[in-house]
Amino acid sequence: MAKVTLDNITDEVTAALGQNGEIGARQREIMTSLIKHLHGFCKDVKLQHHEFIAACQYLARAGAVCDGGRQEFILLGDILGVEVLVDMLSNPVTGNESESTVLGPFYRENPPVLPKGASTVLKEYPDQETVYFEGYVRDTDGSPMADVTIDVWEDAPNGLYENHDPDQPEFNLRGRFETDENGHYAFRALRPVDYPIPDNETAGELLRFMGHHPMRPGHMHFILSKEGYRPLISQIYDSTSKYLENDSVFAVKDSLVGEFRKAGPDLETDLHVEFDFTLKRDAANERIAAE
Repeated sequence: MAKVTLDNITDEVTAALGQNGEIGARQREIMTSLIKHLHGFCKDVKLQHHEFIAACQYLARAGAVCDGGRQEFILLGDILGVEVLVDMLSNPVTGNESESTVLGPFYRENPPVLPKGASTVLKEYPDQETVYFEGYVRDTDGSPMADVTIDVWEDAPNGLYENHDPDQPEFNLRGRFETDENGHYAFRALRPVDYPIPDNETAGELLRFMGHHPMRPGHMHFILSKEGYRPLISQIYDSTSKYLENDSVFAVKDSLVGEFRKAGPDLETDLHVEFDFTLKRDAANERIAAE
């Protein structure tokens, strides 16, 4: 190895890739780019040693926060806009399919399976507004899609999700539904409210360092899935939220904003939201169809 200098250190590190065992092409591509960008960042800001140590200590604190109920590094990625960027790279919109957005840290697997039109509400709140959500799921040709599984979840009127609030019943405001033979889905829930992402611990440190707020606009989460189609992770945002233009995790897209209108008496809810989704065949099925 040559003596390292400011000019050759990046080349020296990238040249070491694979010297002690073959690595895959994708590994090499990722590590080469990571090293070049990380070294470039350090040079751009003339990073000082005490700042490097502070960053290492910060990451150690972030790791210590991670547990079964909180994945701090995903939260940090959200605050920096990394998760939504990766989602857009992973799920590019190439036609008329619905846009995706971030999963977020509050999803729970295997929510209760409920019949069409049922309510996810297991606890009442004095200031709650009930909502009837409905819409159609179609494929990119416009055909209705039956038997699409739809997971939904949201925060309560106190701004907390059930798995972060010991006062809420298990799986409150969560449910799993299916579309009918016409591709129609429907369920009852509560109007989601604006809420702060967890801003204590290292997430709060990062937000304060950025001079940014922790607030997210009110939204209902969706995961739509059916064999042969690309799963869709999405959200419906409340068009009246003041945080649509300044979401703390940068996940709002124009196509995902919904109107919460006054409901008719037949729905027996305060509000009514109509929102359709379009699913795209996954890449493997697209190839099969082309053949």
